Amino acid sequence: MPLRVRLTLLFAFGTALVLLLAGFLFYLLLRANLRDAVDADLRTRADVLSVRLADRFAAGGVPPGRPTGNATALLAGGGSIAQILTPDGRTIASSDDAGTRPLLTGDELTRARSRPLWINGEAGRARGVGEARLYAIPVHTATPGTATPGVASSTMIAIVGTPTHLTDRAEDRVRNVMVTATAPLIALAGLAAWLLSSAALRPVDRMRRQAAAMAASDLAMVHSAPGNPADREADTGFQLAVPPTRDEIAALARTMNDLLGRLHAARARDRAFVADAGHELRTPLTVLRAELELAARPGRSAAQLREAIHTAGEETERLIRLAESLLTLARMDGGRVRRGPVPLDEVLDRAVRAAAGYADSRELCLTVAVPAADRPLTVLGDPDLLRQAVDNLLANAARHAPPGSAVELRGDRASGHADGPPDVVVIRVRDHGAGFPADFLPHAFERFRRADAARGRGDGGAGLGLSIVAAIAAAHGGTVEAVNAPGGGALVTIILPVAPGSPAGAQPAVPHRPSIHLES
Repeated sequence: MPLRVRLTLLFAFGTALVLLLAGFLFYLLLRANLRDAVDADLRTRADVLSVRLADRFAAGGVPPGRPTGNATALLAGGGSIAQILTPDGRTIASSDDAGTRPLLTGDELTRARSRPLWINGEAGRARGVGEARLYAIPVHTATPGTATPGVASSTMIAIVGTPTHLTDRAEDRVRNVMVTATAPLIALAGLAAWLLSSAALRPVDRMRRQAAAMAASDLAMVHSAPGNPADREADTGFQLAVPPTRDEIAALARTMNDLLGRLHAARARDRAFVADAGHELRTPLTVLRAELELAARPGRSAAQLREAIHTAGEETERLIRLAESLLTLARMDGGRVRRGPVPLDEVLDRAVRAAAGYADSRELCLTVAVPAADRPLTVLGDPDLLRQAVDNLLANAARHAPPGSAVELRGDRASGHADGPPDVVVIRVRDHGAGFPADFLPHAFERFRRADAARGRGDGGAGLGLSIVAAIAAAHGGTVEAVNAPGGGALVTIILPVAPGSPAGAQPAVPHRPSIHLES
């Protein structure tokens, strides 16, 4: 069921429930107030009648018959229905509407002699006065000890009443009006809920249509319908229209736009990555295929076959390196990194020893320096991945350093920023070559990015070395940056958080190995 219909039904049901409860309470309150007003009027009239009756008969006993000459004066103030009865039920005085018959039965007369008595309208109608409410009170015409000698005291019954057709008619009219008005009010409330929900959900429906259009057409640009002011913000690229209201729907649209922007950027990067990877794979595969086709031709000498096999082997090695790099990046993107305490100073020492042969072949001086006060440089991470990051930086620096120059590797412990870890490990790799081109530095860690022809495919690189370093650093909660050193050459810095509980300035358990200097 659509949300708009559910909201409308829920609002209509709530309105009906509120009207029912409010109408019922109002009807009960109105009925109680009307009856309280009638009862108050009856009490007042009964008090007036009892005063007149007490004054009239205070000096004597009950007359043997009904007074005739002063009945009107005696019942003055008693209203249209008024009657006075003797203790044995004989009528002394009665108004025209009350009739001549006693308004009380024997049982009611017995109770009325001792206390006030209320009689509902049904009983009054049975006695010939129609729908009426009766009130009977005892009136003592002489009090013991004050009565005239020889005259017995007696108790009269004063009865007053009023027709209830006016109050009943008012109650019926109010009830009929409420019943008649309930259905239109519920319908109006449902219509209002439908209109309000339609207006509130219109931006959501518009965003849904735009998202469906994106999924169906795979366009990078979505335009709203012309002439709709609410859609003017839709022409913002691969995004949804943000309504001009400052409410939750506008916040949802902005959040969705941020998500779509990130998804679009990620998809663009994936497409570029696939295209670059395909281009990088195509070149060695093409060379490998050509060499194999040439080797398969008849008439090739043994030297030519060896040369073809050697070239094919080089291209195969290049394919292996590229595949390993792609697997490493995929592993980093998937977040699959094992973590454990890693003595990074030992990793630096082993990396320098492993790179000694390559540095010697290029007549380079490769040095490593870790202050004794900072050992051990312990971080949490994967030792193999951290070693690969250092190897990539050393290989990159050694590849582009001029012969006879130095490649410097240094590890230090430093204080972190206020919004980051308190202590960090800083790894710096510097060469003394030409450095990075200025326009390459903002893109140094992008995949398949090369600085120039000297740092390109012909020199064995695929443009993935620095991007792998950046991915490894990010997977370990660190950062990496590349700059040109003030004295010349390229400087790449990796910053990693120190492992929790790692002692600061602790000395190593084994004798410290001096910095390694490899020269040729």
